[in-house]
Amino acid sequence: MNPAKLWLRVFLAGFVVIAALLVVTLFTPVPYGDLSRIGRVSEHEFGWKLKPPAIVEKDLYESPVTEADILVVGDSFSMTQQWQSVLVHAGYHVTTTYWATYSEALCGDFEQWLADAGFHGKLIIFQSVERLLDDRMQKSEACANGRMSRKFTAKPEPFVPPFREVPAFGLNWTARLTTGVITYRNTRRAKEATSDELISRATVVRLVPKGCELFSHRLCDRALFYSDDVDNGPLTLKTLERFKAFTAARKTTPLLWMVIPNKTTTYLRPDNSREFVEGFNKLGVGPDLFALMREQRTKTRDLYFPNDTHLSMHGQVLLGQLMLQEVRKILPPAPGTPP
Repeated sequence: MNPAKLWLRVFLAGFVVIAALLVVTLFTPVPYGDLSRIGRVSEHEFGWKLKPPAIVEKDLYESPVTEADILVVGDSFSMTQQWQSVLVHAGYHVTTTYWATYSEALCGDFEQWLADAGFHGKLIIFQSVERLLDDRMQKSEACANGRMSRKFTAKPEPFVPPFREVPAFGLNWTARLTTGVITYRNTRRAKEATSDELISRATVVRLVPKGCELFSHRLCDRALFYSDDVDNGPLTLKTLERFKAFTAARKTTPLLWMVIPNKTTTYLRPDNSREFVEGFNKLGVGPDLFALMREQRTKTRDLYFPNDTHLSMHGQVLLGQLMLQEVRKILPPAPGTPP
């Protein structure tokens, strides 16, 4: 065989391999859940199928901090502004900012810092997912005598747009060439798993008892979970002490807490953080969202997304309705406002 023919055969073989990889990747569904994206697991098996609730577009847009009745300090569970939209629809002026913007710490001058930013509202809501609360309390404790290092930041539109429809299939043009093969391999491992299995990076597939009553995806006897739900450990009595000190130091404006349980806690480990939750409930600084989610998981299909660590849009609306009741205990609605 002469060199030219050998080169041509090698070129054609390489072309066939690359073309095959490209075709497989193009027809691999674009991931729309954070856990399916991180773990590179197929949405064909783990993508949710229930249509999200209707959205009133204007309710997603919030007020400047200088006009706000309510300030929310939240994390990724607040970034769609879906649960806050229930408060906006009821007539409240809401502004949302995020722990991550301030390195996960709110320092000792927090209230003066807010006043300097122009906030003169009537309520502050602190929202944190379970797995990150202890870290936030530790970092805030470390700067209890310090100052906020960054200026207040908020914007009216959602940081992450909420889902309005079940995402439709589209060719996966932007993925790496090997994405399709890797996704196929990881999805096969997820389908064959008979116990908890780390699929890729932080994505764990776990079997869920009566999962097809709880989730809408095809492979509904199991779901994707974030490894940090377990790896970060439960909230403890030490967390509770830090939490009490943090809350007691902020007296200028009434406050509410929203501690949202991890997805793993809600579906598989209901006793996680039990000591903290019992102490939290005695403080009377916010609703018991652990009990709420434990109850609602069997009543609201896809309370959390099966392919994501966050509450679904259905779960967000439910959360907003509960928080509206809590807010009205502190800030009664003005006459003529929507129910």
